[in-house]
Amino acid sequence: MFLETLARTAGEVIRPYFQNPDLVVDSKSDATPVTQADRRAEEIMRDLIGKHHPHHGIIGEEFGNQNAGAEYVWILDPIDGTKSFVAGIPLFGVLIGLLHGGKPVAGCIYQPILEEMCLGDGKATTLNNRPVKVRPCAGLGGALVLGTCLKSVEEKQKTAVFTRMVQSARLFRTWGDCYGYLMVAAGRADLMTDPILNPWDLLPLIPIIEGAGGVITSWDGGDPISAGNAVAGSPLVHAEALRMLNASR
Repeated sequence: MFLETLARTAGEVIRPYFQNPDLVVDSKSDATPVTQADRRAEEIMRDLIGKHHPHHGIIGEEFGNQNAGAEYVWILDPIDGTKSFVAGIPLFGVLIGLLHGGKPVAGCIYQPILEEMCLGDGKATTLNNRPVKVRPCAGLGGALVLGTCLKSVEEKQKTAVFTRMVQSARLFRTWGDCYGYLMVAAGRADLMTDPILNPWDLLPLIPIIEGAGGVITSWDGGDPISAGNAVAGSPLVHAEALRMLNASR
């Protein structure tokens, strides 16, 4: 599968930089970190797409858009979770999606240190070639809830209602970025929350969560693509979380 080939090739580039004391970290215009690993991994994926699918478009975090109006468009986030990567924490991943006619039809989360490959097409999701499903959790009281960054909640959403939702859960941890969505799809966690996401952070996740039997929406229950934020989880937990997050709207 070409999607998997892209991810594994990027992983080969990234792996030698992980926990490398010589890693150089730069700061982008939005003050987020970027490394040689991010740039080189995206470059090699772009080269492979150009070689095998020259008429396809690309939307990438590091090098922008190329033929973005094409029928098929690849979404590339070479290291989703660069802050974790820089800190030497394996809660990051190569995040890749494929759009057909503007709709997400395939997604990949690849953790190259733990060698976990999660693939979804909206109908089924696998982890290392094994089918996976979201956990049948009855509600927040028994749920493990995840989030990427509490500061971003304060900046983009209503902190009080988020805090009440989290306090209703069995457990809350910031095991976030794309790895949090892998955990939800694999049935290891029950809900993942992100108050702000870019297209390359978000689009690949939709086929993975839906293929695992989960639900992914915006914080107000709408289309996450247009909102630029996401709540993803097993159906019952997701529904209860949305009620709490929107109680004061």
